[in-house]
Amino acid sequence: MEVPTVAAMVAAGKKPEIVFWVGCAGSFDERAKKITKAFIKILSQCQVSYAVLGTEESCTGDPAKRAGNEFLFQMQALANIELLNAYEITRIVTACPHCFNTLKNEYPSLGGNYTVIHHTQLLKQLLEEGKLVLEGDQFKGKKITYHDPCYLGRANQVYEAPRSLIQKLDAELVEMKNCKAKGLCCGAGGAQMFKEPEKGKQDINIRRTEEALETSPDIIAAACPFCNTMLTDGVKNKEKSEQIQVKDIAELIAEAQDL
Repeated sequence: MEVPTVAAMVAAGKKPEIVFWVGCAGSFDERAKKITKAFIKILSQCQVSYAVLGTEESCTGDPAKRAGNEFLFQMQALANIELLNAYEITRIVTACPHCFNTLKNEYPSLGGNYTVIHHTQLLKQLLEEGKLVLEGDQFKGKKITYHDPCYLGRANQVYEAPRSLIQKLDAELVEMKNCKAKGLCCGAGGAQMFKEPEKGKQDINIRRTEEALETSPDIIAAACPFCNTMLTDGVKNKEKSEQIQVKDIAELIAEAQDL
């Protein structure tokens, strides 16, 4: 796959309309890499003018901030802002709600002012503009339940974009009892992804998986690499991996396009 970098485009005298911020999970986690590839295939198919920072991209600093290390967060953020501003970047898309929230809401006070959108919002926009066409009936008759990532849903009120995409797949969208503003965390937010859970009666990802399984879905859809990991682990715990898939919205769209 040929993925353009901002540095190469600038060297050629061009500038991408939008920068795809891949994020740490999308760059290094084997499962999340599949989400990155699916989204890139869609961008290429729709002829979107995009580029990635590649090796120049660093962590947004979200895990450091959530873990309480404000100093490290600001060091990471300021380095990223200096780079983005040097390239005169104005629009950013990311498939990670943690990166989305941090870039959108916490970078402006440090001098990083960008239009930041989540990948489900861009996919919805491409669909409305007629650049993205969904054909085929791979998901017809399938029941899909959607898990709201905390930093996409409750933190930024993005509820409809992912749901509208699922409905365009001709699938049946079935809601969990806790959804949208009442959505339950997958257990990975607030830097919890990188530590063992505290002692308690039940891990949060198992509780959330149980809520998903109550809807009798064929697919559990997510829009965050961390949520994807936690729900996949939950499905494995319940020994349902053979029957139920956990997929990112971008993967579902890519499949619908046979990409």
